[in-house]
Amino acid sequence: MESVDIASLILRLTVGLTIFAHGWNHAFGGGRIAGTGRWFESIGLRPGRLHALMATGTELGAGAMLALGLFTPLAAAGVVGTMLVAMVTNHLRNGFFIFRPGEGYEYVLMLILVACAAGALGGGAVSLDGVLGIEDTLDGWLGLAIAAGAGGVGGALLLAVFWRPERKAAEEA
Repeated sequence: MESVDIASLILRLTVGLTIFAHGWNHAFGGGRIAGTGRWFESIGLRPGRLHALMATGTELGAGAMLALGLFTPLAAAGVVGTMLVAMVTNHLRNGFFIFRPGEGYEYVLMLILVACAAGALGGGAVSLDGVLGIEDTLDGWLGLAIAAGAGGVGGALLLAVFWRPERKAAEEA
């Protein structure tokens, strides 16, 4: 196994399982889908239930695919898109550091960039991409373009169509 295969495996498992756990928590933890939907409504993503279902499905699916190394750049695009939406709708206004009130964007930015790196590396030898013989066709610049491009465009389109945050009284005056 080459060093790039080891790096790919570590990145894919770390980010994939983290995103899968995030989706699992949306579905089965705390307020479940209904609570997640209410929270999405509160930050301007409407309809909230639809976005809770979409985010949960994307996180579960992309997380599992990334951990398994199945169509790795496409799975990474799912991470990029969901974390881009999270960054813009909730974290960006709170500054960089995660420990700031409201949680800054450092964590979601790191997930976006690591997902882009995983897309560029591809699945590697220890992946379903490797088993299917496509590990060398979906990596490098093409893998990065798929991860960053599809994830970025998908997240931006979702925001453009569905994000309607409430304006604060100071902004309206």
